[in-house]
Order: sequence, then C-alpha cells, then structure tokens
Amino acid sequence: MPTSPALPVILLLSGSLRAGSVNEAVLRTAESVAAQSAAGAPASVTAVRYEGLGDLPHFNPDEDTDPLPAPVAALRGAIAGAAALLVCAPEYAGTLPGSFKNLLDWTVGGSEISGKPVAWVNAAAPGRGGGAEATLRTVLGYTGAAVVDAACVRIPVDRGTVGADGTVTDPAVRARLAEVLGLLAGAARDTP
Repeated sequence: MPTSPALPVILLLSGSLRAGSVNEAVLRTAESVAAQSAAGAPASVTAVRYEGLGDLPHFNPDEDTDPLPAPVAALRGAIAGAAALLVCAPEYAGTLPGSFKNLLDWTVGGSEISGKPVAWVNAAAPGRGGGAEATLRTVLGYTGAAVVDAACVRIPVDRGTVGADGTVTDPAVRARLAEVLGLLAGAARDTP
C-alpha cells in the first residue's frame, strides 16, 4: 500500500515563558488548527511547538562549537527538521524578551534558518509590539531567514478568548492562523 508524503512541519516558537501567555495560546491554536486540517482533506501542514526555551543556556560564543550544549543541539535540530518557522513573541521593554533573544542568538552561528521561510504573529493590542517585530526582523536578517511578509500578521488576542484547553476560541483568529499556516506551507514548497 503506498504511503502518503509527509506533511511539511512548521516549527512554532513562542517568545514567552509566562504561564498563561497569550503568545503561547496563539501557537497552541495554530497547532490545533493544523491538526484539524490534517484530519480533513486536503491536509497542508503539521505544526509542532518548540518547548525548550527555558532550558537554553545563556548564549556564550565560546560554547557555540561542537559539541553544542544539549538544549542548543535540540533547538538547532528542531529548526533543521522544519520546513518553516512561525514565531509569536511579546514585546518587553520595547524589544523581544531576553529569553527569546537568547534563543535567536543561539541560531546565528548555525545555518539551520538560512533560506528557511519564517513569519510571525503579533498578538498584542493595537499600537503595541512594534519593537519586538523590528528586532525580530533585524535578527532574522543575520540568520539568513526568508521572511514571508504576507504571513507576518497582527492578530490581537484578548485573554478572555483563550479557552480552558489553552487555545483561542475566536473563529476569526483560528481562520487567520489557518491562512498564515497556508502561506508558510506554500513558501516552504517553493523553497529549493
């Protein structure tokens, strides 16, 4: 019996360590939306949340050599195995949170992101989050990421729309995330 080709994997990177984070809820929702799509036809992507942000050591260029610290090797392996990346990170003090910038710093010395389609969702209230977006675009430029501008969106999420399962219940948010995943999947298919 022939097997169907594997779905492209979109790695979901949360920039927040906060319990109950809206950014994490957005990515849980993206994961749920992808799973629902995979259960129907046609399936487009598999979405996998990276959960090792809190385990990464502080970036030290002296340790950015083989063998890499185990959490860094796991991060780079997850990125290498993904067809595309989707980030949802809060703004803190006008930029990315330090823990997420640390994650990005660990990717600069590798080639795993180079040429890989990347996008982000800004879940902040209108008028907020621009500093995080600007920093993210700058750092991703250093990694050689292929930013998919059409998939970089602002989807303000009210904490009250997050259900008990940690996903956003608003159908409009879910539909918009499905569009973002579709755009990233398309970009991944078009990447040599």
